[in-house]
Amino acid sequence: MSRVVSSLARFVPVVLLVLPLGLTAQARPPIYSPGRLTADQQVALGIYKELVEINTSVTTGNITTGAVAMAKRFREAGIPEADIFVGGPRPEKHNVVARIRGKGGPNAARPILLLAHLDVVEALKADWSPDLDPFKFIEREGYYYGRGTADDKAMASIFVANVFRMKREGWVPDRDIIIALTADEESGPANGVDWLLKNHRNLVDAAFVINEGGGGTTRDGKPLFNAVQATEKITTNLTLRATNKGGHSSVPRDDNAITQLSDALGKVGRYAFPVQLNEVTREFFSRTAELETPAVGRAMKAIVANPRDAAAMKVLGADPRYSSMLRTSCVATMLSGGHATNALPQLAEANINCRIYPTETAEQVRDSLARVIGDTNVKVEIKTQRPASPSSALLPEVMDPVRRITTELWGPIPVIPTMSTGATDSRFFRTLGIPAFGVSGLFSDPTVDARAHGRDERMRVQSFFEGQEFLYRLTKALATAKTAS
Repeated sequence: MSRVVSSLARFVPVVLLVLPLGLTAQARPPIYSPGRLTADQQVALGIYKELVEINTSVTTGNITTGAVAMAKRFREAGIPEADIFVGGPRPEKHNVVARIRGKGGPNAARPILLLAHLDVVEALKADWSPDLDPFKFIEREGYYYGRGTADDKAMASIFVANVFRMKREGWVPDRDIIIALTADEESGPANGVDWLLKNHRNLVDAAFVINEGGGGTTRDGKPLFNAVQATEKITTNLTLRATNKGGHSSVPRDDNAITQLSDALGKVGRYAFPVQLNEVTREFFSRTAELETPAVGRAMKAIVANPRDAAAMKVLGADPRYSSMLRTSCVATMLSGGHATNALPQLAEANINCRIYPTETAEQVRDSLARVIGDTNVKVEIKTQRPASPSSALLPEVMDPVRRITTELWGPIPVIPTMSTGATDSRFFRTLGIPAFGVSGLFSDPTVDARAHGRDERMRVQSFFEGQEFLYRLTKALATAKTAS
């Protein structure tokens, strides 16, 4: 963890960089011009549309269909068949891994891995706006709509499209570039990264990983900062269970399983875990304070100075994004109970989805909720538990080009480390000691565009093509002139 601190210290001053005289964000030629896509952008758009319209939902879709389609695209781009792998543990749960061979040689550095997942969460047309379909790629008023447009088919499509550009230009990297598009990141039963590491590690073994989890933030249509994810919360599901011998509903009793569970859920919903900070979130709030409104900025500085500052937490708690970065969160997500309309319930259960701070354990959270509930008739059990993973040190060989390219494309905005409140597949690599970074160059306004997993998921058109350019430049920079240590 001390490596993270030292890397952060090196990384802070660079936000003071200024642009050369006369070179401003306004003076740069735009990456994207409406109605005037470049040939490379047209390729990316075609891949994006194809991928979004393939239903790769975790339970009702077929991820293999997407993997096979992207393998075909890799072949068309010029990657030899011998450097493309399609496979997985189940017929409908295949991954695709492609390798762009570098120049090689005894001093060649280990490969870099570009990672994105093909699967998406379930989506029903009835749940979306009447004129939208989650599995129809629709452009409207400056946005692309469809399930996966944000999570995570934008990055997957960009990685594939950029291969076409690299091959067309005849560019050969100094080190190998691996692209892995995987299955079941969205909590499915056949996680592709886990399977590949256990069965074909040689295909995805790399010096470091570029993945989802970060991205840019806009405010009032202007870029505010670019975030690099270096750590993440831990996903754990708990079960609240109330049991009873039951009986006839015409003879009710006080010890009703549904009522007891309802009381317990109310207590869980009102409970706020203590505020916590780690190296990454402390840096995030310290740096973001300079960009926020005065009141929020003061609260951020105060909470960094004193995590027990109740007044500061009241201000930050009004924003769910910031609140979730400051503490463990547990929320009820599923509910079941009873067995007949005219019988007292014998069983009532609820699923509690917790996103645990990296410094806590599932057992500690379970025990905390049991104390809060305070009812021995309601059991709190760990249902599923993901292991914790360490933070990734902010390596200069990654952060330096991220900062430089961010400045090239959007001007002197800061690059800020962040902790994901959700989970990503980076955790598998971090556990093995392989640094992984969430960085995409895809900018969004969290107040209006936070629609992943939800209704009318979308990606801003301009953001997609700017992200394509960012990841193209970043990939070339990371794969150029790096030698083995």
